[in-house]
Amino acid sequence: MKRYKPELGLFILFLLVAFSIQTKAAVKLPRLVSDGMVLQRDEPLKIWGWADPSEKVKVEFLDKSYQTQADKKGNWQLELPATSAGGPYSMKVNEIEISDILIGDVWLASGQSNMELPLRRVMDLYADEINQINNTNIRLFRSSSRKDHESAQTDNLDGSWLSATPENIMEFSAVAYFYADELYRKYHVPVGIISTAIGGSPAESWLSEGKVTKYLDDWKTTQAQLDSIRIKRKAEEKDEKPFNWSVEINKNDPGVSSWSKADVDVSDWPTMSIPGYWSDKGVELKNGSIWFCKEFEVADSLIDTDAILRLGRIINSDSAFVNGTFVGAVSYQYPPRIYNLPKNVLKSGKNKLMVRVFSKGGRGGFVEEKPYDLRIGSEVIDLTGDWKYHVGAVLHPPFRQGGLSFMPGGLYNGLISPVIGYGLKGVIWYQGESNAGRGREYRRLFKDLIRDWRTQFARPELPFLFVQLANLGIPGKQPVESGWAELRDSQRRALDLPYTGMAVACDIGEWNDIHPLNKKEVGRRLALEAERVAYGDTALVSSGPLYESMKPEGNSIILTFKSIGSGLFPNSLLNGFQITGSDGQFVWAKAVVLSENKVRVWSKTIEKPIAVRYAWSNNPAESNLKNKEGLPASPFTTNE
Repeated sequence: MKRYKPELGLFILFLLVAFSIQTKAAVKLPRLVSDGMVLQRDEPLKIWGWADPSEKVKVEFLDKSYQTQADKKGNWQLELPATSAGGPYSMKVNEIEISDILIGDVWLASGQSNMELPLRRVMDLYADEINQINNTNIRLFRSSSRKDHESAQTDNLDGSWLSATPENIMEFSAVAYFYADELYRKYHVPVGIISTAIGGSPAESWLSEGKVTKYLDDWKTTQAQLDSIRIKRKAEEKDEKPFNWSVEINKNDPGVSSWSKADVDVSDWPTMSIPGYWSDKGVELKNGSIWFCKEFEVADSLIDTDAILRLGRIINSDSAFVNGTFVGAVSYQYPPRIYNLPKNVLKSGKNKLMVRVFSKGGRGGFVEEKPYDLRIGSEVIDLTGDWKYHVGAVLHPPFRQGGLSFMPGGLYNGLISPVIGYGLKGVIWYQGESNAGRGREYRRLFKDLIRDWRTQFARPELPFLFVQLANLGIPGKQPVESGWAELRDSQRRALDLPYTGMAVACDIGEWNDIHPLNKKEVGRRLALEAERVAYGDTALVSSGPLYESMKPEGNSIILTFKSIGSGLFPNSLLNGFQITGSDGQFVWAKAVVLSENKVRVWSKTIEKPIAVRYAWSNNPAESNLKNKEGLPASPFTTNE
């Protein structure tokens, strides 16, 4: 019989013991509890994680130690004493070292694309300021996950804490950064932002399981109907080859690999004035590609200078070439086209810009009132006006049901659930575009969401601050119904809940962009509301006038407002008011300030008015009621 040496047995025993110790020592922390984190000041600090069942966990922080033991499922948590603002500190959880911890105020920033939109997208307005940002006391945690989840998650799939330094700042939410900067300048306390906003998301995708049942049932019914349509269509198309849009566009476009070159002859191409939509200019192309060419002159003294090509916004996507060199591309319509030109691309004299534009349906073109120019040092070369153009490929793809379809509750499960338990100062929220057209439903939905999050965070007084929808579209000349106005009114009504605040934005949007650039003023107005709601400065004028009540008086209606600050601003001819009688047909109305908090509204065509509405339009550009502090009034209707 073969004998083992005693030394070998001892070595194996040593390995088993070492492995056992290492396994037992394995403690896992959520991604939020990591290097660079900001913890909420002046309230107990909750630290949690996972380990083996019954594993002992020791947390060392600020020269004190705290111990607990994982339960049978491996979950554990500890509550450390409240701590005042400060740092940086370190923490040790068993063998895990966490460094560079700050104690300050933590805000959850959520909603959809206008909250998600990063600082790099607003460089047009704030380039000088953004390039100077370097503040390690403002930090952001952002998970890149955009996935719906059917069940509540306990941790983020990814993400880390980043400081507001040059190497990180371009990916910070613009609204959240400017908001945090306002608070930091005011209170000199570290600010942490947990950013969870997802573009295109409806409010119901952010509800927890306890509130989402109705919306989830409706969504499942719709999805089942769509699945049925897809199955039927797939059966009808079973003999057809799969349609690959990218392959087909390149296969059918004669300009591929030739029209982008510097020596392409465009002399016989027709001419179109840019910007604008090509369907308005006689070109019928809904699905396919079209090439645009612009020639421009560059002085010899400028050819070695850094140059930036600005191409506004293009619907839907584009690729740009200068003198045959590819200089940039954007794959969807919303981001501004800002292309840095490589050295030696420009040449003295005549230069050629070629832009290949792709459209997958609808109106394609170059959005008006955006910058279209080449910036070379301090010189600006205007690129608007006549361009040569040539249709590339015209496609006729089979119909496909597309678009975003967020599962109700799915984003709560994936992005909010992992945050539950982390100490917060409050919430900032910018959302509503995806619920426009369902304004009446939003009255209940939005209040349900606020109550829901307060319940989940076990904070019935959790400050919840939100941004009202900005103005969008061409201002209307006649009173009309407006889904955006209706949703704004529903947002206003959420102020009935305590510890809420609203930043009006219908005066700082852009008629031609659902993502307006002026995010600094949005952040400032949110911060004003935070000072009142979250920091207790009740003497501060934090918002513009808010409708309070109405009273018919002869052929007019007297409106009373609250949140008037020093009083309604009287030195303007008031615009934006509409009035109606019993027939429900609104007409433009005249209005005057009667006193510091009252406005009289009337029309000669309405003898017995019963209702008034204000700024009731997708883009209420002419509406100008404000208080003496310059903060605008919220849109509203007196109708219930």
